[in-house]
Amino acid sequence: MIKGSTAIFVLAAISVLSPDAVSAFSVVSPAVTSSVPSASAAFITTSTASSSSFLSGRNNHPSNHYDAAITASRTGRTSFLLLSSSSTDDQDADEDEEEEDAYADLKKDYPDLEFVNYNDPEYRMDRGMGDDDLDEKALLADKNDDETLAEIERMREERRRKNDEYQFETYHADVLRGGEVCLGEWSVYQTDTFMGEDVIKGRNEAAMGVPRLLRWDKVLKVVSRGSKIVVDNTMDKDDEDWMRVDGERIVHEERLATLDDFPSLMTRSDDEEVEELLWEEEEVLHVEKAYWPREMNSMDFRGAGGSMCVGKAYTICDTVPLAKKEGYENNVLERHEGPFSEMRSELGLQSDSMRFRVKLDYALLDEDKESAVATAPPPLHLRTLTICRETLDGYWPNPADNEGTDDDDAEATESSVRRKNQKAITETLFGPPGAPGGLYDPPPVGNEERATENYMLLNFEGGATVLLPHRLDQNTDNDSLGWVTSLDWTPGKVRYQVDRKVLGGTKLKGLKTLELSEVQGEDADTWRPRDGGANMRQ
Repeated sequence: MIKGSTAIFVLAAISVLSPDAVSAFSVVSPAVTSSVPSASAAFITTSTASSSSFLSGRNNHPSNHYDAAITASRTGRTSFLLLSSSSTDDQDADEDEEEEDAYADLKKDYPDLEFVNYNDPEYRMDRGMGDDDLDEKALLADKNDDETLAEIERMREERRRKNDEYQFETYHADVLRGGEVCLGEWSVYQTDTFMGEDVIKGRNEAAMGVPRLLRWDKVLKVVSRGSKIVVDNTMDKDDEDWMRVDGERIVHEERLATLDDFPSLMTRSDDEEVEELLWEEEEVLHVEKAYWPREMNSMDFRGAGGSMCVGKAYTICDTVPLAKKEGYENNVLERHEGPFSEMRSELGLQSDSMRFRVKLDYALLDEDKESAVATAPPPLHLRTLTICRETLDGYWPNPADNEGTDDDDAEATESSVRRKNQKAITETLFGPPGAPGGLYDPPPVGNEERATENYMLLNFEGGATVLLPHRLDQNTDNDSLGWVTSLDWTPGKVRYQVDRKVLGGTKLKGLKTLELSEVQGEDADTWRPRDGGANMRQ
């Protein structure tokens, strides 16, 4: 994990596919860790809704074999003092009685606290999840039968559903901003992988396995938004587990701009002729490609769906199965099962009124489609990469699309549309290419051969660096290393890096983690990790 000053924070949203854990959670941890207290010191921690304080206490236990690690926490009206003991097994009953007497001083000092002994076999941990959140291990110990196991699974599923709801609502409110319009410039890069053998032969001999990226001449002007819709599922409302989000879906819309989308054109006189915006069919089809389920529901935010958000970062994903089953589009679980013939994923960061997105479109080679079988699926290759530079304040990123005149010497009219922070936006979205010093915290990608044959590291205008796999092997073990896509971008004073880590094999749509790191931009080199690429640790 990142170590440094208190200005550095790490956020991680983790998707856990095992049934004995919550499907996702967020962690915020300061980079500076306190030194570990000695066994002879007592520390009292008082937790409130707004602050945490650490007070040094004294060890007045007569038995020196005790760890006096004391935690006092307040939950509602009840206070607890949790004691951890490291007593040995060879002590007699008289010493045990003396140990119980050792609590007398603490009880006198803290009369309002209830004392709980961790070593008590009857003790059950309060996870703070609610009155119905029983300790599952204790429940299993009490009654290990089918009825109990079913009850445990019911509680786990309830937690998963609550997390699904949180992700669904957060994505709509924070990423889509409740349905607000986003205006952006898209730069499209097409790989030579799908252009035929004659083009591929032109690659550098030292990197024949690495595709070349060819940038489209035209920059696409795109209007994007996402909103909620209500679906008719009145039959489900009779289910006792029904939640409000079960009757809601998120739909996305991305389209090429028209003349009506440019405020600068509205300020021109009727005498001025405005050239019509003409888009090629290939450009229209590119923008219409979906990187999300047609109607996104809360279940799509579980790990298997490949969609999640944390802090100022998010990712979404959509796939086309290699062998389509009837009705798979309406079956959430079957939609996420590989192998795939196509996969489209998106990774994005946003800050204030700006957003930087990377769209990755993968597909099978034409020669692989005919012979592809689910038992030995061929790899997916990067087909296109799209960089989306967007603003969320109602204006276009490029000042030329907002101003009433393009002539610097011309006198601006009162009706000219201008934004006050245009200079900062231009520098952030269109500044020099590449993150300072390269990717801030390079993630592990495997051995050198895998890094060379499967990955690319690219720099883009706006101070962004992207690490991505250009080839996704699907014929590996599902428990293999998996794949990672990273985006490093500094929109202002804070530098962000988001890592999208997915599973291997045919489960490559499923998220392992979505990790976001934040560091003050000016301090980034000072606190840059030196671990040679390691997974974030909780």
